[in-house]
Amino acid sequence: MSPHSLTPANTPIASGSFNVYAREQFISDKVAFGRRDYYKISLLTGSSRYNYATRGVLIDQPALVFSNPLIPYSWERVSEEQGGYLCMFTEEFLIVNDRAASLQESPLFRLGSDPVYLVDDAQYADLSYFFRKMLQEMNSGYVYQQEVIRNYLNLLIHEALKLQPQASYYQHPNAATRIATLFQGLLERQFPIDSPTHGLQLRTPGDFARQLSVHVNHLNRAVRDLTGKTTSVHIAERIVREARALLQHTDWTTAEIAYSLGFEYPTYFNNFFKKQTGTTPSAHRALVGRLTAA
Repeated sequence: MSPHSLTPANTPIASGSFNVYAREQFISDKVAFGRRDYYKISLLTGSSRYNYATRGVLIDQPALVFSNPLIPYSWERVSEEQGGYLCMFTEEFLIVNDRAASLQESPLFRLGSDPVYLVDDAQYADLSYFFRKMLQEMNSGYVYQQEVIRNYLNLLIHEALKLQPQASYYQHPNAATRIATLFQGLLERQFPIDSPTHGLQLRTPGDFARQLSVHVNHLNRAVRDLTGKTTSVHIAERIVREARALLQHTDWTTAEIAYSLGFEYPTYFNNFFKKQTGTTPSAHRALVGRLTAA
């Protein structure tokens, strides 16, 4: 299943920032998380398995699961019957007047947290109420629809904060291979860059290690053993490939490209690009322009 098939084609995200579904709309045998900007809250029934970098969890009772867009996972159906709800939203959807704390710091979504909360029948009934109200509101046409939905979403999050994670995790026997593969997926999922104002969030081996909840030395060793290249080399090669594409196919300034690729100053980008390619970004763009015009 492709990453974007998480969202049914005929039900686009409302205003680009939120939508809610009954899970039976698009249940498949396996789902690999792919959307890089959407948080997700799932209320599950049925048996299923979530796999993260070095650990996994078998869920065999109703559960509430929180997904951070920068923490990769995969979901696998175990039982035939699956039910419940899920909602997807951007962090900006919850921000009103810049007063909301970052979801990356929330105990429900932050790195290193336990994202699975097992619930009993009474808790499931309470939590499903918020999903049903959000579904109802999505079809209401009310002029303040998004504000009402935001309120229900905040109530759902606050109810979840009262819960305690109780799921039992297991360690993957092939953790090193999984870590290296997930690193490559995390790296690639940041591309292509589609706006000069939304740059890379993960640029160093340490950034990737934190997202995968592993020590940077463990990550470096796993990547080198699997691919023969260091983590830093993979990152540099991918950034150079994207830089070349942006220089050729956009009219962004060199400074805009530098910022979009996570460089603090354009001079840092110039030095990096020249070290990797032997030429400057401006010279590369001019050369591509001449070759295209010829």
